[in-house]
Amino acid sequence: MKPRNSLRALIGSLLFTLCYAVLTGFTGILAPLIGFILPPSWRQPMLNIHNHSLLFLFRVLCGVKIDIIGRENLPGKDCPVVLAANHQSEWETYLLQVLKTPISTVLKKELLSIPFFGWGLRLVQPIAIDRSKRAGALKQILKQGKDRLQAGRSVLIFPEGTRTMPGKERDFNKGAAMLAASSKRPILPIVHNAGHAWPGRTWRRYPGTITVVIGPLIEVEGKDTNQIHEEMEHWMRDTMRKHP
Repeated sequence: MKPRNSLRALIGSLLFTLCYAVLTGFTGILAPLIGFILPPSWRQPMLNIHNHSLLFLFRVLCGVKIDIIGRENLPGKDCPVVLAANHQSEWETYLLQVLKTPISTVLKKELLSIPFFGWGLRLVQPIAIDRSKRAGALKQILKQGKDRLQAGRSVLIFPEGTRTMPGKERDFNKGAAMLAASSKRPILPIVHNAGHAWPGRTWRRYPGTITVVIGPLIEVEGKDTNQIHEEMEHWMRDTMRKHP
């Protein structure tokens, strides 16, 4: 186990924070131009260059290894899914964009207003909701999510609704199960423990190993929303406890 508070970890955090700011600023400035010039099908692959770069810099500068279990469960590009993942940091938002492409993320609308960062987000057709209006947000997720899936894009939903520290548990909302049931598309559950290496609300990053587990598809045929949700939640919670 590498020491979390070593000089190496501190220098790595500083270098990564600088690279993160520069790269995000560059992409944010370039994003409107990309969106204007390129056809929609090219926008996510172009933005994924940014995502791959950040993931690479994080691994190299911060001394982090990534262990992905269950790659064989990833469906092909011609199989859009409702991707349900736990949420501990920013890291998984970048990984999941490149792991299952193209994909639209359900997120709070305020993120689109962040300079540079939000400008890049707009390229990948997110479903930006107002979390203060729960009924309206759910209708939006179901309508826009179904449209995205029919267009061949997967939809990423964080059932916890917000970032949750490693070892803590929140109630899972049923948005992913409801969208899967209404669209007749399977759920792909994924869990990870990235919060140890890239915690929220701090610039510090820590060395170590991030474990990502990709579960088998949860099919929806012959199941109601509650059954789909229970199967998804059981697998995710059980796997998170095995990989804390």
